[in-house]
Amino acid sequence: MEKEDRIKYLVDILNKYAFHYYTLDDPLIEDSEYDVLYDELVNLEKETGIILPNSPTNRIGGEVLSGFEKHVHLNTLYSLGKAQSKEEVRNWVNKTIEFVENYNENHVNKLPKVEFYVEFKFDGLTVNLTYDGGYLVMATTRGNGTIGEVITSQVKTINSIPLKIKDTRLMEIQGEGVMPLSSLEKYNQTHEPKLKNARNAAAGALRNLDPAVTRDRNLDAYFYNVNYLQDNELETQEEMMKFLGDNYFKLYPYEKHATSFEEISGFIDEIFELRNEIDVLTDGVVIKVNDFKTREKLGYTNKFPRWAIAYKFEPERFTTIVKEVEWNVGRTGKVTPTALLEPVEIGNVTVKRATLNNIDDIERKQVRLNSEVFIRRSNDVIPEIMGVVNPEQEDTKEIEIPHYCPYCHSELFRDGVHIFCPNSMSCTPQLVKRMVHFASRNAMNIDGLSEKTLEVLLEKLNITSIEEIYDVKKEQLMQLEGFKEKKSQNLINAIEKSKNVDLANFIFALGIPEIGEKTSFELAQKYKSFDNLREAKFEELIQIEDIGNVIAEEIVEFFHDETISHSIDSLLSKGINIKNPESIEKKLDNLTFVLTGSLVNYSRKELTDKLSNLGAKVSSSVSKNTDYVVYGEKAGSKLTKAKDLGVKLMTEDELNSFLDNL
Repeated sequence: MEKEDRIKYLVDILNKYAFHYYTLDDPLIEDSEYDVLYDELVNLEKETGIILPNSPTNRIGGEVLSGFEKHVHLNTLYSLGKAQSKEEVRNWVNKTIEFVENYNENHVNKLPKVEFYVEFKFDGLTVNLTYDGGYLVMATTRGNGTIGEVITSQVKTINSIPLKIKDTRLMEIQGEGVMPLSSLEKYNQTHEPKLKNARNAAAGALRNLDPAVTRDRNLDAYFYNVNYLQDNELETQEEMMKFLGDNYFKLYPYEKHATSFEEISGFIDEIFELRNEIDVLTDGVVIKVNDFKTREKLGYTNKFPRWAIAYKFEPERFTTIVKEVEWNVGRTGKVTPTALLEPVEIGNVTVKRATLNNIDDIERKQVRLNSEVFIRRSNDVIPEIMGVVNPEQEDTKEIEIPHYCPYCHSELFRDGVHIFCPNSMSCTPQLVKRMVHFASRNAMNIDGLSEKTLEVLLEKLNITSIEEIYDVKKEQLMQLEGFKEKKSQNLINAIEKSKNVDLANFIFALGIPEIGEKTSFELAQKYKSFDNLREAKFEELIQIEDIGNVIAEEIVEFFHDETISHSIDSLLSKGINIKNPESIEKKLDNLTFVLTGSLVNYSRKELTDKLSNLGAKVSSSVSKNTDYVVYGEKAGSKLTKAKDLGVKLMTEDELNSFLDNL
């Protein structure tokens, strides 16, 4: 079999297996068998350069986007009118039936008897998918209903969403991106800060500029509407759902038909009971008219369709007693309170802990130890305290706000409503994430030191601070599960290689609050050596572009903190050789660049930083003021617009030559 034919076969068979696994929950093969075929596909794609549009390898998002583009939907995405009570649902049902009866009395072509379609209302983020020629070409948020934000890279990380479908017509498919509650619970076991609820977790992931963040949350999606279909022949919601299922879209296995309010009311009660048993966050019920011709006659208000309504459940509230408050340190150093409760049963779950967001939250809600409080779960994994039952309750005790970190005992500082531990170098809860940052490519560039590997090193080798990475021996690694001769030696080599580091990369690696790559570069250019930077004065720092009073204070405090200073000295004692920079003239001042398409030699962020460090402005949109458009493979509308405006174009190779000649 020719390699191209083998690629086509592997893409088709892997997509079939993925459909059965993620959408039908009916695995056809073992994960290990799937992995062997997937690895073969990856190798063939690298070897031939052939990557089909529906290849499962296209789901792997890693490039951080510079911003969200806007997109005009083919059809308006309407929100739904909401009913707060069953009585409001009854009134809507009666008005709909009355409308059809009046219409049929006055028209020859009759509408069918009203039938309603009842389904779960999921609580996530609306996604609108555009398919053309059978391929997924764009994914957007709902936005304002007319214009949404493009989130194609993020949506492609959701394995249940098909990259290719049977029907080749132009269409828009509407659904809900969700984070299963099981995924949220699993995520919170290994990540800090913890996510409060599935709705915000899904919305935040889909609107994150880094698709790797989206992928890490293991989202899913359910579909319920064909928003636009070229030559549309669908006549009912029932036909529409069959069309979606036939084209590999994931449907939630609950659909009910009703002809009266009494039937609808029964289904509302049924869904209310089911909502605490399913793995998806739901906050209500959607009721729609099944027949599309009837929908057309009912029409729309300025905001909502008259042929559908959403009934929202009231969140459940329970009462219990606050026994203690535990203070936890997240990866950013933020110290947050969690209330330890007298156990209470909510929806077949025993709740013992609840969120208190910050100091202000405690004070505003008047929460004290031994207070009787209202808590709300509403399908959220982490319940939240809503307030106290009686602010005048006796026998309560004030919650003490900590002054020292509960883990490393550094003195905490307050910034607004939050308190922070400043010890980013050796505070254990911050350590893994800090180490990941420290080892990243644009910092110390320690290849192979992933988050998973670091967790193993911390647990098995008892590493307690960043500098101890440089004490790890090959013999120690080879005793760990998964580490053999080659892998162990490669990691030791990468750690040793990292000891020679540019000043800007070293500054960035330290994780100084508010200091990114660009500011690290500016500091390196200003101070020329790390010793000079450690002695930087506030008055000097605020003279640097993009450094204001707050950031200047952060830098001074960071280097004058006794614990941090000791950790840095220990790190430098491991043989770190910091290469001081040569002065770089800002040779691209007043030039505006736009990047588009898939880049080979750089990530989008790397190239943006490189150009910015030379004084250029990197914009997300092409205009008559754009000087250069740098384009890679699969460049789209930005490249077309640049050609129309006569903007100068560059490939990556041409850009490299251009920069070399500066």
